[in-house]
Amino acid sequence: MGVLSLNDRAKVVADDLTARAGELGVSCHFVSGATVIDAGIDARGSLSAGVMVARTCLADLGHVSIGAGHIDGAEQIAVPQVVVRIDQPVAACMASQYAGWQISIDKYFAMGSGPMRAAYGKEDLYNDIGLREEPNCAVGVLETSELPGADVIGYLSDRCRVDPHTLTLIAARTASITGGVQVTARSVETALHKLHELKFDLTRIVAGFGHAPLPPVAGDDIRAIGRTNDAVLYGAQVVLHVTGDDESLQNVGACLPSSTSKDYGRPFAAIFSGYDHDFYKIDPMLFSPAAVCFHNVETGRTFAFGRVNHEVLRASFFDG
Repeated sequence: MGVLSLNDRAKVVADDLTARAGELGVSCHFVSGATVIDAGIDARGSLSAGVMVARTCLADLGHVSIGAGHIDGAEQIAVPQVVVRIDQPVAACMASQYAGWQISIDKYFAMGSGPMRAAYGKEDLYNDIGLREEPNCAVGVLETSELPGADVIGYLSDRCRVDPHTLTLIAARTASITGGVQVTARSVETALHKLHELKFDLTRIVAGFGHAPLPPVAGDDIRAIGRTNDAVLYGAQVVLHVTGDDESLQNVGACLPSSTSKDYGRPFAAIFSGYDHDFYKIDPMLFSPAAVCFHNVETGRTFAFGRVNHEVLRASFFDG
């Protein structure tokens, strides 16, 4: 058997999620022949479903788990950590996990991630990283408050050039258990995306490890977007194993953490509100982990940048 495509790899996980739907708190539907998994809209979802959706986003090229953690302050508050480790970071994070596809059809809107993006292949990012696919199936994850209908299925199957019967979509609100896990699992992806914006050669990154605090489920999607962004911007810690010279690591690392942005320092919900809930008015340099460490596997040197901001995390998670 040849090497599985990103979409084939993701489908194995999505099929397992379907088979264990009752156990994992998700529900499955067929819309115009496509498989639609409700993992956090009308369905309750679960922590384990969140892990599996995160694995689907990564085309199962990364290990995702939930471990113990805390937020400091006057007293420590226990907060789980979503932990990821990835050995093919460009394929897993950039070609698959990155939520780079805005899907807008009439009144329907979703942020699309997962390997269906590689089947679509129209993002400029793929001109830099390659990894476009012509798969036999397509698998995507939708961050949305509404399950996709027949019009969305038709649009996505057409853009991915697959029969609707071979399309699998997993949908979850940000304000759900599943949605919170899958968004918080983007610590390494966020670091790679920022490095790409800084014109760093992503082929130098040979492995990645990251963890970020899992926020409490918010009462609505706007507050959930705030908390999950804060989990990464103020709480994510990432380790990247890299090759090449040390000087370039020192130079790019100084620009990498979220604290280098002019918008850093307040909970994301407050920043977002200040820009009239327009993502594109926010300084793009904000979207990066709180702390990043480079391990150069060729020179043996380590460089660390940024820090966790427990004060903002407490205000975001527990004071709002």
